[in-house]
Amino acid sequence: MSKQQAVARVFITGESPLVEEYASACAAAGMEVTLRFNAGAGGKPPGGARRRARAAGTETLGLELTNISRETKRNNLDALDRALPAGVPILSASAATTVAEQSGWIRHPARLVGIAALPSLLAGSLVEIARTEGTAGEAVASAERFFAALGKECSLVQDSPGMVMPRILCMLVNEASFAHGERIARRTDIDTAMKLGTNYPLGPLEWGEKIGPDNVRAVLEGLHRDFAEERYRTAPALLLRGSAPAQAAGKNIHTTTQRRHR
Repeated sequence: MSKQQAVARVFITGESPLVEEYASACAAAGMEVTLRFNAGAGGKPPGGARRRARAAGTETLGLELTNISRETKRNNLDALDRALPAGVPILSASAATTVAEQSGWIRHPARLVGIAALPSLLAGSLVEIARTEGTAGEAVASAERFFAALGKECSLVQDSPGMVMPRILCMLVNEASFAHGERIARRTDIDTAMKLGTNYPLGPLEWGEKIGPDNVRAVLEGLHRDFAEERYRTAPALLLRGSAPAQAAGKNIHTTTQRRHR
């Protein structure tokens, strides 16, 4: 059986634009794609993909791509776990919530593999995946075959909030947001300084916009929840650029907050 045939039918559920990014990549690789957006998430199926209210149970792979709402993510994983046969792998966005925690939400945790999924990261050539001690080896192998079919390499990393790239990237966005909120420099100057000074393809605040403030905040909250360290506190300026609940929380924080003690 070829790599592509091993994951020929994929069901994707979660947030926009992550769903569109993965659906487009799967369809371009010749896979049969059905998808479902989270309620209120908007989104439009890319060419070659079809909407479906739930998995049919005939799919060979499930993808859960929610970072922002833990409750929605839990409900999505439960629905996938019930709909798909026990041997079908589920790949789940794990930038904000560990695979270990998610494993406690479903009846067949051995099938679950975490992926470092954030908007725009799939454009790179490498995808981070994570497992727990209870994850089946065949589930990991299926994840590797899936990403190979998309032309991506896989790196197996420790099951930790943020994994590697999302953790570092969101911390950069957060620190740049502190600098902007404290009026150290203008947004364009911060981005220009990092692009010219470190040769980054994008400035940290530009990157934050591509990822989305809510996704950045979800990763930081996951890190803060697990490590309870001050360095993972979300910058007030980033809170003010998030969703309505985040903006409401941000109004209670002075944007001229003193520098954090390290």
